[in-house]
This record gives sequence, C-alpha cells and structure tokens, in this order.
Amino acid sequence: MDNLNLISNFAEFKELKNIDKSTMIGVLEDVFRHLLIKTYETDENFDVIINPEKGDLEIWRNRQIVEDGQVENPNQQISLTDARKLDPTYEVGEEVADEIKLDSFGRRAVLSLRQNLASRILDLEKANLYDKYKEKVGEIITGEVYQVWKKEVLVLDDEDNELILPKSEQIPSDFFRKGDTIRAIVSKVEMRNNTPAIILSRTAPEFLERLFELEVPEIFDGLITIKKIVRIPGERAKVAVESYDERIDPVGACVGMKGSRIYSVVKELRNENIDVVNWTANTQLLIQRALNPAKISSIHLDEEKKTAAVYLKPSEVSLAIGKGGLNIRLASMLTGYDIDVYREVEEEDVALDEFSDEIDQWIIDQLKAIGCDTAKSVLEIPAEELARRTDLEDETIREVIGILKAEFE
Repeated sequence: MDNLNLISNFAEFKELKNIDKSTMIGVLEDVFRHLLIKTYETDENFDVIINPEKGDLEIWRNRQIVEDGQVENPNQQISLTDARKLDPTYEVGEEVADEIKLDSFGRRAVLSLRQNLASRILDLEKANLYDKYKEKVGEIITGEVYQVWKKEVLVLDDEDNELILPKSEQIPSDFFRKGDTIRAIVSKVEMRNNTPAIILSRTAPEFLERLFELEVPEIFDGLITIKKIVRIPGERAKVAVESYDERIDPVGACVGMKGSRIYSVVKELRNENIDVVNWTANTQLLIQRALNPAKISSIHLDEEKKTAAVYLKPSEVSLAIGKGGLNIRLASMLTGYDIDVYREVEEEDVALDEFSDEIDQWIIDQLKAIGCDTAKSVLEIPAEELARRTDLEDETIREVIGILKAEFE
C-alpha cells in the first residue's frame, strides 16, 4: 500500500464532503504525526509534506550524524558509516534526511491510520454541517422528501444532507410522498449522539413570515414591517403589518391585486386562511381590527389584568368568535389581551347575570360560553339546540327557560 493510493482515496472523499484544502492538510498531518509519535515516541525530527492537489505525501526523518559506535538513539542519530551509504560526502555533525515509506509502519498501523483518518474527516464534516445550518436557523430551505415515517419525514437538501421534519412541525393537512419537493424553515440545530440533527418546521410563525418576504417585495426591502404573526397551522393566521411610508397601503401590498400575492402563501400553507391587519399602538383599535369582520359597538379594557370586554350587536357575535372560536383566539394572541365577547343588551332585554339569585352561576357561565349573555338571546334558541351546544340537562334547560320567560310576562 503506497502513499499515493492512501491519499488519493481521501482526496476523493475530500471533494465529496466539500472540506477545504487547508483543513484537509491539517487533518492529514495531524493523523500522520500521531502515527509517528506512536511508532517513534516523538515527531519532532520528522517533516510531513502533503500536496493534496496531486495526492502526494512524503515523510522525511532528520537525524544527526555521529561517530560509529556512538549511536544512542537510532531514531535521532545515525552512524557515519550508515550515513555515507546514502551519500559518501557526509561528515560527523551534519544532518541526514531519509524518506520513511508508509509500508515500513506495518499493515496493522496503516489500517489503524486509515480508520483514524476516516473518523476525523467524518467528525469534521459533522461539525461543518452543524455550523452551516446553525447559521440558517429561521431561513427557508427547499428539499426533497426521501422517506416518510409515522412521526417524521426525512428530507434531503441539494447536497444530500439529511434533515428532519417532525409530525408536530407539519401542517395537519400536509401529505408527502417520496420525491416530493418541500419547503420549510430551519427551526433548530442540535447535536444528538455526536451527530447534527437539523429540525425543520412548517408550523412556526417564522415560516409564514419568510413566505411573505418572498412574495411581497416591500417586506423584503423593509418598506413594510411585519409586527406580529399568530397562527393555528392549517386553519387560520393573523398578520399585523405596518409601513412608515404613508404612500404605501401595507395590507393592500401584502394581499396584492385580486389577492395575487397572498394566494401563493395560502396555497403553500394548505389553504390556511390569512387575515392581514394594520398594526397600531392603540390597543382598542388593534382589537377592533383583529376581530374583523365583526363590527364592534364598544370595548372596555382592563390594563392590569390584560382583559378586554367587547360588546357587539347580537348579529355580530358569531362573526367575532369565528368558526370553532378561531377568530377570537387569534385576536387574543395577536393583541395580548384575553377578549370576552358580549351581546349589546337592548333596552327591553335583561342580562343573564341579573338572574344569579334564581339560576346557578355555573349554568349562566355555560350559556355565556356559547354567546348567550341575555335572556332574549337564550329564548331565541330552541331547547334542543341549547342542549346540544351546552352540557346542560334537558330538565335544567326547561327550568332556565321558564325563569327567563317569566321576566317578560
């Protein structure tokens, strides 16, 4: 096994793993000097010369010439007679450099060296991969689905590095097959058993933010700022935007002509419904915008408790709450306030809380949870529907209806 063969093999490995030349030379020299120390107890009098371009490797040993019979350390000294076999002109006190062939170390040592070198290069590649993706955290990457498992999807990037998209980071309606192209952000990079684990996400708010940057030039250029994003992945999202240029309508720019810009984002997010809201420092106005399309009559804020009591006409309550309560949940997340929705009490109507001496508070709370804040709002709903939408017994509902009807008789 010659020097050229050993280095050329790892020169190919170097190209494959994209390790720079200076780093490769450093690793090779370090590994060979380790072998020299193991064999000769020191590497101080050795020169290791590496040419990674040609795959050349030479090891030269430097020894001091001494009189015959005075050699104390054969690794660092050579007798005059042996030196003159190399060159008749040598004299005592001069230095002799002779080349050490790889074969002289023995087959077992060379095999160990190969394994050590492969291990070092692998560790180096892992470190490079970790550093590369650590800098990409929060960025969108495009990869190819290589394997789909129950709890995660294995994705390969353009250099065949393995990336992981856990089920928890997938949009509920995501469905992937081997060979599909996938877009996601790099969520985090961590070392697991000395191997970098690159975790992707499609549910993070940052993924939606990066998509907007790709589709809306004004955001990419900094003319429009995304102040906050809240999401219920695959269902609905609210994006608060602001522009310091009065000539730019931030909401209109994000949506695009006839929704052209936002369409691509919605499609990537599996038809996630996206509301774009004009940001404002005025809390009441922000809550009003966040609850769009509902028209709010009045808002009462509690700054200490971070709660907001929002009053609307009965016909607007369902719009404010939204399907499955998504609209009000996202509005609370966007504004940072716990929002409670109340029907505007008409003059001839009576708030449910007024019946607390006749109806248990937990029953009133059950009815308010489905948007019924007044006597008439309860009476407008059939008893069967009330039973279906609450956890109340039929008998309890009949009693409540009887008490409320008595108020208007």
